[in-house]
Amino acid sequence: MRDNVFQFYYLDMFAAPMSKENKDERTETFTRQGSLRRVIPPPETNQENLFGRQNEDLNRIFKIYRQEYIILAEYKMIETEDIQGVYVIPSRENSLIWFGTIFVRSGPYKDGVFRFTIMLDETFPDCEHPKVVFQTQVFHPVIHPETNEMNLLGGFPTWNKNEQHLWQVLKYIQWVFSNVEASVSHGINQEACEMIAKNKEKFTIKTQQLVQQSKDHLFDTPPTEDIHYIIFEQFNPDVHKKDKMLTFAQETAKIDKKGYSWVLPRSYKPLERPLTPPTESDKKEL
Repeated sequence: MRDNVFQFYYLDMFAAPMSKENKDERTETFTRQGSLRRVIPPPETNQENLFGRQNEDLNRIFKIYRQEYIILAEYKMIETEDIQGVYVIPSRENSLIWFGTIFVRSGPYKDGVFRFTIMLDETFPDCEHPKVVFQTQVFHPVIHPETNEMNLLGGFPTWNKNEQHLWQVLKYIQWVFSNVEASVSHGINQEACEMIAKNKEKFTIKTQQLVQQSKDHLFDTPPTEDIHYIIFEQFNPDVHKKDKMLTFAQETAKIDKKGYSWVLPRSYKPLERPLTPPTESDKKEL
């Protein structure tokens, strides 16, 4: 993971710009048809004592596996979405903590690279909103000036586990950086909101300072030894030439990925597998 993570930064610079259609999608609502209701047994199985009070260990184990299944399904769902410039990966040590990075491509924060952490409650998905906290201070209307936590209430007034998912949180993060003025209505940083309304030039100067700071600290030593923490390497022309990186990406895409997965592609139901092809005897019976 650590050897290949540079491609996040390098290939992102050569990604195709978003079409007008994609740009328009950023302003749409962050809701989607469908849910994770089929991920694990139906709602009635979420009782505190599914296996009876005499089987507390089974209840505890079921809850742990149920949570892991749903987290895996959430990550699988993110992989199917086209969330340009945003990368996340669950911590190797704790699946309730996700490391993230956003490459801002437009607006006052253009060219900025900001790290954030998504923190899920221990009772996920039976809980309220997840938390999104930025690693460094980011002067933005929807980011708290002291805690660096993003206000998700503007985009998600209520959190329903059957309707809201983590991919939508990532889309919201992408949206607030590209549509700063529109995000003021969700604002909790009053200074940033007032500066946008009264002195946009000063706001732009401040944001560009943040962008430069993000670049200056892009290669800092990771604050954790977790091997899933997203790191970046200094540019090495012998390794990171554009043609080599693009060739690497193309060859990687051609690899015939096989193996078992808890979540079948295009499905969010864990422990599913492709249908077994019928045998010759089966065909004769048909």
